[in-house]
Amino acid sequence: TDKSGAFQNVLEGTIKQLESMHDDASDAVQKFLTGENEELHTTVLAVQKAEVAFDLGLQVRNKVVSAYQEIMRMQM
Repeated sequence: TDKSGAFQNVLEGTIKQLESMHDDASDAVQKFLTGENEELHTTVLAVQKAEVAFDLGLQVRNKVVSAYQEIMRMQM
């Protein structure tokens, strides 16, 4: 069960990183819209980083679900 706990820790850490990137992007957009020293390229970069990270996380999730489904279809 130690390995399953390690996987859970990695998964939780990754989700927190995705949430952090999303929050950074939201903050950058808000600061840009209110004129608080955020430049357009910084804002766009933060949003793009969050989108790419989300897309990567989604693809990883899809692969994990696919692997789980394949394991469940195996004959015991």
